[in-house]
Amino acid sequence: WNSYKKMKTFQSIKYWIFDLDNTLYSAKTKVFEQVEKKMSKYVSDKLNVNIDEAKKIQKNYFHEYNTTLNGMIKNHKIDAKEFLEFVHDIDIDFLKKDLKLSEELKKLDGKKIIFTNGPRKHAINVTQRIGIDQHFDDIFDIIDSNFVPKPAMEPYKKLVEKHKIDPNLCVFVEDIARNLKPAYEMGMTTVWIENDEPWAKKFSDANFISFKTNNLYEFLKKINLLKAA
Repeated sequence: WNSYKKMKTFQSIKYWIFDLDNTLYSAKTKVFEQVEKKMSKYVSDKLNVNIDEAKKIQKNYFHEYNTTLNGMIKNHKIDAKEFLEFVHDIDIDFLKKDLKLSEELKKLDGKKIIFTNGPRKHAINVTQRIGIDQHFDDIFDIIDSNFVPKPAMEPYKKLVEKHKIDPNLCVFVEDIARNLKPAYEMGMTTVWIENDEPWAKKFSDANFISFKTNNLYEFLKKINLLKAA
């Protein structure tokens, strides 16, 4: 928390945009690891390569095209919906209700939206499981963005247009640092969820990150206390 003055930014916020995976739940839960394993399996089956080769392709596509899906669409003309269905068919029964986060989300004034490179169904499954789904006004997913993923500017513009968002009155919270850049350039206040994944923390010291936190619940609690003061 840089300073009280800087924190006062949050008093005028009317829109709260949250990434989903490793943001609204902890990366320590390893939910996304399951998705990644299913992606490797999908790539392996579709391209008829072994799992190690599939993992390499998956990684390369992620770095070059921002999602494995995007690389598979561009290079192999796959059925995107089939891919999304397959890779998000995972077990999340172990996820616990997050009552503390739910309470702080409830207190936030303004419109709350999930903005994810994954599909709506996955976002609904996860948020219902952790008991926070009722706090969100909408989910803007990869299908809404015509399969163009963050951090391309296009989906950010589509989201802002759809919900008539004033970016200067908007906060965007995300675990992959590079995905905060377009939001910042549009005028949004950006919050990076600190983590040690090399691809997620690349650019985490860039000037397009307004705030950092390793605990979303604590961060929102401070905002809510400030607003109530």
